[in-house]
Amino acid sequence: MADSLSIRFGVIGFGNMGKAIVSGAMDAQIIGVHNVAIYDIAAAARESAVAQGLSVLSSDAEVCEHSDIILLAVKPQQLNEALEQCGTALEDKAVMSIVAGVDSQHIRQLTQGNIRLLRLLPNTPALVQEGAFVLSSDNDFTPTEYRWAESLYDSLGLVEHLPEAQLDAVCGLSGGAPAYAAMFIEALADGGVQQGLPRDVSLRLAAQSCLGTAKLLLNTQMHPASLKDMVSSPAGTTIEACAVLEQGAFRGTVISAVNAASERSAEIGGGHT
Repeated sequence: MADSLSIRFGVIGFGNMGKAIVSGAMDAQIIGVHNVAIYDIAAAARESAVAQGLSVLSSDAEVCEHSDIILLAVKPQQLNEALEQCGTALEDKAVMSIVAGVDSQHIRQLTQGNIRLLRLLPNTPALVQEGAFVLSSDNDFTPTEYRWAESLYDSLGLVEHLPEAQLDAVCGLSGGAPAYAAMFIEALADGGVQQGLPRDVSLRLAAQSCLGTAKLLLNTQMHPASLKDMVSSPAGTTIEACAVLEQGAFRGTVISAVNAASERSAEIGGGHT
């Protein structure tokens, strides 16, 4: 394949995740704006793509015809219709799917023609090049196509490789983590406001503290328990707060939330709805 900037990249579904991947990849100069083709059934999404200088085509099939690699970024409920509209235009194309819960076997059954398929799960911090991506090691991309995909997502954050059977768990963990983290940051800020801090200052302190903690764990590979112990002085303020979180089953609730999301991903995959 040609160099990254000349790859013709098609995106079917320009919602939050599709936008995040395209915007982040263009910022990192992995793809060129003139080589991106978009189609979305929603007029607002098409208008958003036009505002970014992207080419908006008239159908899913036209996107496939004009692209070397295609990103399926529709909701699970829209997948059947999208692939039906692609028709035979997907023949011998490289396809990346971020459709949660829908496995490769089902995608191939819905596709007219032979495709090379890579399933992956992203998350929305890709918009600021801090995403978490898991690429399925069970794929049939050519080595060159897979290297291009790796470079694309590596430019947007952390990339891991796991068997497809583990992607439901990934969906429950990193797929939903931005929502869980945002709820936690909001709650921290609310606590600061309750104690008299200005709302904007409280929110910045909460968000920066979570950002710094994540970077500290990643950069040092320190275990989270060690970091918690480092901050928790005997009879101090932090251990007092940790005791309250334990009384509220904080960790158990988070684990249950990840389990619930993972199980829902599996249900979507089983029913494909």
